[in-house]
Amino acid sequence: MSAADRDEIDDSAAPLIEHLAELRTRLIRAVLAFLAGMVVCFTVATPIFNFLTAPLCQVLSERGQDCDLIFISPQEGFFVAIKVSLLGGLFLSFPIIAHQLWRFVAPGLYKSEKGAFLPFLIASPFMFVAGAAFAFYVVTPLAYDFFLGFQQFGAEGEAVTPEESAPLSVVFQGSAQEYLNLTIKFIVAFGLCFQLPVLLTLMGKAGLVSARGLGDMRKFAVVGILVLAALVTPPDVITQVILFVVVYGLYEVSIFLVRRVEKKRVEELRAEGILGEDEDLYDFDDLGDDEPEDEPEDETKRL
Repeated sequence: MSAADRDEIDDSAAPLIEHLAELRTRLIRAVLAFLAGMVVCFTVATPIFNFLTAPLCQVLSERGQDCDLIFISPQEGFFVAIKVSLLGGLFLSFPIIAHQLWRFVAPGLYKSEKGAFLPFLIASPFMFVAGAAFAFYVVTPLAYDFFLGFQQFGAEGEAVTPEESAPLSVVFQGSAQEYLNLTIKFIVAFGLCFQLPVLLTLMGKAGLVSARGLGDMRKFAVVGILVLAALVTPPDVITQVILFVVVYGLYEVSIFLVRRVEKKRVEELRAEGILGEDEDLYDFDDLGDDEPEDEPEDETKRL
C-alpha cells in the first residue's frame, strides 16, 4: 500500500473517530442527567407514588372504601420506589436528553433541515405529556371504576355493600406494584399514541406519506387502531373505545397537518418558479422535493 493510500484511509477514519467521540460525550451527559433525576425522584418516591394513586383513591372514595394498597412480598416496596424513580428520572431528564440528541444531530443538518426538524422535536414531548395527562385524569379513573365493579358480589349476582352480609364477599386489596405497573402502562400507551400526528407530519414533510394516501388507508387504519387498542389496554370495552376514538381523531388531525405541509411545499415550488401554468396536471399529494416531470406530449399534436 502506497503512502498516498494510507493518508487517504487516515483522513477518512478521522471524521468517524470524531463522531464516535462526540456520541460518547453526549451519551455520558444524557446518562448522568438521567441518573441525577432518578436519585432526586428516589428521595421523594413516596409522595410521587401517592400522587399516582389519585385515580384509584377517587374511585374507592366514591364507593365508600378506604384507599389501601398492600405489599405481597418483602422486596416489593423497594422495587416500587425504583420504578417510580425510573419514571420520574426519565421525565425530569428528558429535556437534557433531547438537547444532547439535538446537539449531536444538528451539525450534520442543513439550515433548512434544522428548521424543519426542530419543531417536531419540540412538539414531541408536549404531545407525550398531553397523552399521559389524558390517560391519568380521564382513562384510568374510568378503567378502575370498571374493574372495581366486580367486587363484593352476592349470591344473586347483585353488588352488595360492605355492611350487608353475603355468602361470598370479594373485596379489593390491591398490590402496590401491580397497580403501578398498570398505571404506567396506561400512561405510556396513551403518551406514545399521541405521537401519531408528530410522526405522520414529519413523514409527510419528508415526502414519505401523503394526505391522499392516508385518506385512502382509513379503513385499514381503523382495523389497526382497534387491534392496537386491544393490545395496549386492559380487556375492558370502555378503555378500548376511548383509545380508539382518541387515536382515530389524531389520525384525522395528522391528515389535516400533512395536507397543510403539502400545500406549503407547492407554494414554495411555485415561488421558486418550478411550477408553471401547467401545475394542475401534477399530483401534488405525491409530489416530493424533486422537480415534476416534463408534460407528456399531446398525441393529437403529433397527428
